[in-house]
Amino acid sequence: MFIRKKHVAPKATYREVWSKGDFATKLSFFIMGSNALENKQWAKGFALLLSEVVFIIWFIFSGISTLSMLATLGTNKTKKVVYDAAQGVYVTKQPSNSVLILLFGVLAVMLCIAIICLYIVNLKSTRHNYILKRDGEHIPTNMQELKSLFDSRLHATLMFLPLLGILFFTVLPTIFMISMAFTNYDRQHPIAFSWTGFQAFGNVLGGDLAGTFFPVLGWTLVWAVAATATTFFFGVLLALLIESKGIKHKNFWRTIFVIVWAVPQFVSLLMMAQFLDYQGALNNILMNIGWISHPIHFIDNQASPLVARITVIIVNMWIGIPVSMLVSTAIIQNLPQDQIEAAKIDGANAVQIFRSITFPQILFVMAPSLIQQFIGNINNFNVIFLLTGGAPMNSKYNGAGSTDLLVTWLYNLTFGQEQRYNASAVLGILIFVISAVVSLAAYRRTNAFKEG
Repeated sequence: MFIRKKHVAPKATYREVWSKGDFATKLSFFIMGSNALENKQWAKGFALLLSEVVFIIWFIFSGISTLSMLATLGTNKTKKVVYDAAQGVYVTKQPSNSVLILLFGVLAVMLCIAIICLYIVNLKSTRHNYILKRDGEHIPTNMQELKSLFDSRLHATLMFLPLLGILFFTVLPTIFMISMAFTNYDRQHPIAFSWTGFQAFGNVLGGDLAGTFFPVLGWTLVWAVAATATTFFFGVLLALLIESKGIKHKNFWRTIFVIVWAVPQFVSLLMMAQFLDYQGALNNILMNIGWISHPIHFIDNQASPLVARITVIIVNMWIGIPVSMLVSTAIIQNLPQDQIEAAKIDGANAVQIFRSITFPQILFVMAPSLIQQFIGNINNFNVIFLLTGGAPMNSKYNGAGSTDLLVTWLYNLTFGQEQRYNASAVLGILIFVISAVVSLAAYRRTNAFKEG
């Protein structure tokens, strides 16, 4: 039996399209949509043409000046009083608003990139129509092009608005923040600032902030490991306990722990902060039963850094264990019972079964989730901010306390007395780099990745 292979039309290079194409095809290299209009693909042609016309008008009347100002972030850096000869009075000139200049400059760069992408789409469409015409095949009409947006190209139609939202509300702020890291935008330069290259990076990694950055980074990594490991391990143990054969009313016990997770996190953390206060319920209970003679500073400014850090890890267990319990329960209920029964027949006890069968399989399934939890704990703003506020404060640190993570220190640098926006932007970049490197390195070592 012979299978007839489908004929595939040979592709055409853009050199061929330019040399052998008709006038409208050549014109589309300069005026977008020309080839589409010639082939009566009105919607595509007018959309591309209108985009080019609007861009050219914007670029001439606004884009050139916006991009040129991006290079200096404004020429007037200070408030000046100048004499206006025409009016015969002194006029106060305000400094340039570098924040807006940077924002609109980044937006202008994004618009230039967008029009380049549209130009590439225009060229690809022109080449496609050229190939169809060259090979004597049918060129889609305007109606067929529109119908394809709800059929073969439905994915592009549905993704248009989400991608637009991502560009304006995620990509634009991210690029704006990254750009800010290369300026001297701080309390001394709140309105007009300038490009300073890697000076802010030097301040964080080797300057006046280095004595805070590296200790806080170390605590952040310790916290992320401890918070992830404790919630995972005890969540697994809790799930195994509830799923044990001797436990009755399993749904009831499971629901009790789920309620902890269902309550909004900030409510639980604020209640815990009151519970652990120097004059809170925990200290009163411990003194009433005679365990302590005077209140303990758990999370306030007079607390020991070690006590405060252990406290936040324990409180995080209260919040995070139910999540790990739920996921572990689903895995435990689907474990292959024949392996467990075979192990019991061979004389393995419960601890050996857990170490050799149950735990490795749970870890295999949950490894990607654990990496995600680890990255989430690196950026766990709520637990630290709502529970301790970074306390106890550390006199050796610049704008941070002993329990502050990089993300809460970033917040303090931005909205505290320091107002070092450029340093905050540097921290944001470094947090992203650390999270990306750790997650990629850890994920590549998981069995789920190796066997995927």
